Amino acid sequence: MNAISVNPAKQVAEVSGGALLGDVDAAGASFGLFVPAGVISHTGVGGLTLGGGMGWLSRRFGLTIDSLLAADIVTSNADLMTISADVEPDLFWAIRGGGGNFGVVTKFYFRMHQLGSAWAGRWTYSVRDSTAVLRQFRELAASASRNLTTSFSLTAANLSVTAFWSGTPEVQSSISPFGLLASDVSGNYGQTAFLEHQRRNDEHVPWGRRYYAKGGYLADIDDRVIACMNRAIATSPTPDSEFYILQLGGAIGDIDDQATAYTGRAAGYYWIAQPIWDDPADDTKCMAWGRTAAAQMTELSLAGNYVNEQADAGSDVAMKAYGARKYGRLASIKKRFDPDNLFRQNQNIVPG
Repeated sequence: MNAISVNPAKQVAEVSGGALLGDVDAAGASFGLFVPAGVISHTGVGGLTLGGGMGWLSRRFGLTIDSLLAADIVTSNADLMTISADVEPDLFWAIRGGGGNFGVVTKFYFRMHQLGSAWAGRWTYSVRDSTAVLRQFRELAASASRNLTTSFSLTAANLSVTAFWSGTPEVQSSISPFGLLASDVSGNYGQTAFLEHQRRNDEHVPWGRRYYAKGGYLADIDDRVIACMNRAIATSPTPDSEFYILQLGGAIGDIDDQATAYTGRAAGYYWIAQPIWDDPADDTKCMAWGRTAAAQMTELSLAGNYVNEQADAGSDVAMKAYGARKYGRLASIKKRFDPDNLFRQNQNIVPG
């Protein structure tokens, strides 16, 4: 169920529901064509897309759902339909951010994009410099071109900053300043294959470890956010536990927030509080830290949320993610296509 077919002339990919992001990247790489997606190559295409899909190419090309042309979906009564903006438009609106609430998507039809060259830099700073580094980071990121996407990961030991550029090769003035944010720094930048860049975090979050993730949207990385992260990370339960923040904006905001079920197009960043551990005996303390850290960050966050990074399920999670207006429309569509709530093991939308 992971077959992929690429039509380079039409720049369209047909992707079966069981494919991984790395499969899609590899299928298009020989043509220089890619679909904007996530930041871990062993993520499933289905789950990522139905929640929205944000990653390294989103500032330039939009979310994954913004490149979704159509989808084959099996609904709760076993009907198989190919839906698009012209065929069952309400259901097509709902699956672009509404998660797995409406059926099983067996195939996605994506518009692909010419990437051009790719450059990436990664630098590691001391955690004691995190406040000064992040203040400079936000100033640089605020004026960044859409061709540039930045992120950082804060652990109890260090602060890792990444800058990724795609398109034209004139990149030095855009990328290199992110390696000059403090004197105590290691790292470099250079040209990269996008396939390799997409795999750069795979070993950090492999299958088989234990995770708990909750996130939210930020307008900016203001001083309150920096202080909150520094306080929380100082009590993190394991060395790999982290705050991960990805820069948004650019093409994501070109589409009206009501045009898809996904909520959060006006945000500047997305944050994730994520404990990572291996011993089941640590489940309670790690999840408690994740919930506490996320609650503190949520107080500083924008309304709405991204359902793909909500480890807790249930309708209350969905209501907070979409807001009353969108949730009402989603519940109405749910009642039409899944009146008995068969698809409920998720951030659930109750038929209504």
